[in-house]
Amino acid sequence: MPRPLPRATLVPSTLSDIRIALSAPLSPPSSAGRSRRMLLGGLTGALLAASLAGCVVAPARERLVVREQVVVPAPAVRAMPAPVREDRGAPPATGYGWVPGHWKWEGNGWFWVHGHWVAQVVPVMPPVIVEQITVAPSPRHYWVPGHWVWQINGGSSGAWGWVRGSWRLG
Repeated sequence: MPRPLPRATLVPSTLSDIRIALSAPLSPPSSAGRSRRMLLGGLTGALLAASLAGCVVAPARERLVVREQVVVPAPAVRAMPAPVREDRGAPPATGYGWVPGHWKWEGNGWFWVHGHWVAQVVPVMPPVIVEQITVAPSPRHYWVPGHWVWQINGGSSGAWGWVRGSWRLG
C-alpha cells in the first residue's frame, strides 16, 4: 500500500510547494501514482487559473478633451491716411511759422487740415504716441488712433495737442 503524501504536498500554497510536489519521486505506475499526478495537475491548473483570474484588463475609456479657444477678432482700426503734399510758399512776413497740414478725426472720418502760416514760431510736430488698444466694447465699434492736431490757445497762439485714441460706434 502506497504511503500517504504529506499535507503540504496535497494542498500547495506557493509555487515552491508545487515545484517540491512535482519533483518528488514518483512511485511506479499504479492507481495511487496516477491519482497523485492527477491531483497535482489539477492543483497546478487551479492555482494557475486563480492567479490569472486577477488579471482582468479594464476596457479602454474614451477621453474627451475639450479645448475652448477664444478667438478675439483683430480690432477694426480706422488708420490715418498718408499725408497730403502741400506747397507752403513764402511766409507773409517775418516772424511767421508754418503749421504743416495734418489729419484730424472729425465726425465719422479723417479730415485734412491744410497747412497754414501763423504769426509765431511753430515747433515741429511731436512723434506719435503709441497707445495700447483696449478690448472693443462691441463688434460694432472701431478704433480711432490718437493723433496730433494744431490747437489755438486762447488768443492767437497755438500749440500741438494730442487727441487720445478712442472707440467709436460704427
